[in-house]
Amino acid sequence: MTVLSRRQFVLASVTMVAGATVARAAEYPARPITVIIPYAAGGAGDTIIRLLQPAMERDLGQSLIIDSRAGGGGTIGAQAVAKAAPDGYTLMLGATNNFVINQFLFPKVSFDPLAAFALITKVADVPSVLYASLSAPATLAAFVAAAKANPGKFSYASPSVGTTPHLAVERLKQMTGIDLVHIPYRGAPPAMQALMANEVELYLAGCGVGRNQVEAGKVRALAVASEQRVPNIPLPTADESGVPGYVTANWWGLAAPNSTPQPVVDRIRRAVVAALAEKTVRERLDLLGFLPGGNTSQKFLDESRVEAKGWEETIARGKLVID
Repeated sequence: MTVLSRRQFVLASVTMVAGATVARAAEYPARPITVIIPYAAGGAGDTIIRLLQPAMERDLGQSLIIDSRAGGGGTIGAQAVAKAAPDGYTLMLGATNNFVINQFLFPKVSFDPLAAFALITKVADVPSVLYASLSAPATLAAFVAAAKANPGKFSYASPSVGTTPHLAVERLKQMTGIDLVHIPYRGAPPAMQALMANEVELYLAGCGVGRNQVEAGKVRALAVASEQRVPNIPLPTADESGVPGYVTANWWGLAAPNSTPQPVVDRIRRAVVAALAEKTVRERLDLLGFLPGGNTSQKFLDESRVEAKGWEETIARGKLVID
């Protein structure tokens, strides 16, 4: 009879577990996959995943079950995914907040998303546009100059306290030294309505949110808050408009629970990339003002770590913590 040493036993056990993990990954997916969106149905995340759903289902050979779990500023759905089994059958399509903001904004959030999730890929980037009412200055440089000369005179809208549009304008205030009054609304539509009614002077949102209003001459688009000009968005960058380094976007990314096997993560990413490559999907994303993603899981994680540090600084400097 062969007697194994303790070291040989441990090595054999590890090898068996690793082999079993590889085997399960090779069989993935063997049943439907649930994608949790931590916001109400009908929003941007819901629109994106349903756009990708047919192509991803064909690629994976399994159904995607879309599960909207709103609440807690996106923390309830995110925590449900973080606690799920790391087998690739429970995923989260989350927004910027879920990955790089909420852990600093909400003291009661009990986990670090970048440690609790296996990031798969950034699915779509939503370039942020600075919209102004018709009564406001017509360029970003003129708006900043007027706001500096009249502290507290101008106001800006947001879909709610703690949203990326809210925090992004707070960052603009910090970078330029202007004083704007924040007026939160219950969602993007009433915020845009307030801008059209000249109740506020500024509103930051995706280009798809205000494209029709700009074309109808009801609001102005001042600049896009991106590093470079964005195709099909005929606007100067904030940098070109006198606010160097002002970059912000409300992106959407796909993640699984931490410890999900890398082969499973890679398989999901390939399905996303293939779906994003379809002509009808890209055309629809462009119409909505979204830029298709598809970066590697490591690049997604590296970029998120850098962005998280920036949001942590913005929130701390503005004392924007929400109890």
